[in-house]
Amino acid sequence: MKTNAHRWIHAAAVVGLALTLACSNSDDGGGGGSPISPSGSGPGPSGATITIGSNGAVAPSSVSITVGQSVTFINNSGSQHEIASDPHPAHTSCPSINALGIIGNGQTKLTNSFAGAGTCSFHDHGLPDNNSLKGTITIR
Repeated sequence: MKTNAHRWIHAAAVVGLALTLACSNSDDGGGGGSPISPSGSGPGPSGATITIGSNGAVAPSSVSITVGQSVTFINNSGSQHEIASDPHPAHTSCPSINALGIIGNGQTKLTNSFAGAGTCSFHDHGLPDNNSLKGTITIR
């Protein structure tokens, strides 16, 4: 039997989740909706390439693509990295980025396609405070 307290807790959790999802979409006003990809989407054609170099930094740190495209990540750093969407540790802003998972040294991987205009930021999950492994993807 649910008490009124249980109902209030459930309602508060639902409202909190709705607000979190609404606030995590970072639309830049360009009109394409959210850069969050629909569930089950896969990679699209690559519109840009970001390389993790031997210096341990991403280059370039900002790229622009069009809706429906993906971003190619190349890891030439000498160690593995797990590039993920901001914010850390939830990784909820742009799930398309999370498709990368762990990128081993010498590997090349694609994000999933981005479904709408906006700006997505990313970081290395294992080194979330390392600014040289952070960047942005702008979807137009």
